[in-house]
Order: sequence, then C-alpha cells, then structure tokens
Amino acid sequence: MFQKLYDKTLRWSGHQHATRYLGFVSFADSSFFPITPLVMLVPMVLARPDKAFRLAFLTTIMSALGAVLGYSIGYFLFETISPWLQTTHYWNDYLSAKTEVDKWGIWAVLIGGFLPIPYKIFTITAGSLNMALLPFLLVSTLGRGTRFLVVAALVKFGGERFETKLRDYSNHIGWVCVATIAIGVVVYQQLVKS
Repeated sequence: MFQKLYDKTLRWSGHQHATRYLGFVSFADSSFFPITPLVMLVPMVLARPDKAFRLAFLTTIMSALGAVLGYSIGYFLFETISPWLQTTHYWNDYLSAKTEVDKWGIWAVLIGGFLPIPYKIFTITAGSLNMALLPFLLVSTLGRGTRFLVVAALVKFGGERFETKLRDYSNHIGWVCVATIAIGVVVYQQLVKS
C-alpha cells in the first residue's frame, strides 16, 4: 500500500500542478500523510534548479502549517486517537518522542523537525503534552526549513549525481546535522547557566 502511495506521490512531482501537490504533501506530512515531501521536492529541484529555494520555502511554510494541524490533533483529539494509535507501529515512536519531549522540551521538536523520521509524531506529541504553541511553531518552521533548504541546495548544486548519493547517505547526513544541533543546544544551555 505504501509503495503505491510513494510511487503516486513521486509521479505528482512531474504533474502540471506539481507545486500545489507539493504544498499539499508538505502540509499533510506534518500531521497525517505517511510520505515525506522530499519525494516530490528532490525531482522538482532537479527539473527546475532555478526554483530550488522557492520550492524549499513553499515546502517549509506548508509543513509548518501542517504541524499546527498535527499539534491540534494531539491537543484536541489525542484521547480519541490513542486506542487506534496503540495498535499501529507509530505507538512506540510516540512513546519515544514523548520521552524526548519530556526531557528536552522544545529542543526535541527542533531536532525532530530535521530528522528523517515522521515529523507528525513530534507534532502530535507536542499537542498531547500541551506545549506552548508559538515556540512550537517557531521551532517547527526552523527545523523543517533547515532540512528542506539544505536538501534543495545540495540537489541544486550537486545535480542528478548528488541526488543518488543523497538517497544513499541521507541517514548519515541527518545524524551529523542532529549531532551538530544537539551540541549547540548543550553549549547554549551551559552559557545560559553561566
């Protein structure tokens, strides 16, 4: 089922209304859709490198708006969806995200926005834990925007050859960036305590 949905999403990237579809997928990915907008963003940037940053910006804004929907689902509907969620593979992801958000707060959401994992887990978790909405929206925009801008820039300047390598090394790149952000968070916290 997911492979068919993935293939269909990939085909949307070549459609005449691809930009609208990219906006929809970016919005939905942060709240309920199982396919990342990178499936569309990467081929669209390859086809139109001159629009790379415009496409990354659209993806970021729509993803941040979708994050508000995910947050709302967690805030208003968590008790309703919890029994269903417990029957899916997302339940363990939710419990892990909850542990991280309890421990790190807003920083966990920032890092979650950059990781190559379903961001909807962090948005729903933030809502279910009643995280302050404005800081949540800010870090959602920053985390997702950084991810999409980095990918768009790498594909724009690296071309098709890089796109293949990006797919092979995306997890490594993601974890290096997460480690960098985590180190920055620790340094920031130490500076604030001083």
